[in-house]
Amino acid sequence: MRKSAVLAGLRRVCLPLPEVRETVKWGHPTFEAGKKIFAVLDRYDGQPCIAFRAPLDQVDGLLADRRFKPAPYAARFGWVCLEVGDSLDWAEVEELLHASYRLVALKRMLTALDRLQESSGRRGRSARQARRNRA
Repeated sequence: MRKSAVLAGLRRVCLPLPEVRETVKWGHPTFEAGKKIFAVLDRYDGQPCIAFRAPLDQVDGLLADRRFKPAPYAARFGWVCLEVGDSLDWAEVEELLHASYRLVALKRMLTALDRLQESSGRRGRSARQARRNRA
């Protein structure tokens, strides 16, 4: 999958979230909720990947899936990389990145996100549940 297509997808997923902005950190497109990073279009072992924060109690479950790797330098903080192959399950990416956003967002941002999701009629489901449903 081309980097430009992945970046366009990340923008569709991340930028509508409350108080999110796109920056460049360490040469990589980075998405911040306020002042905290929650997603990065990165490289792992020379391959493009999407780096994000996961709840610490879910990291082992993610890493059991071959597509996920511990993020270099930040794995101890719950950062994980999802390898970008020929295609991505954008519903799964959205779930993972929304969960990452929730880990760093301020209370007012979470309130705004909850209102946004209620108004769009979306019900959250965990990324773990999404993977279970595919299995």
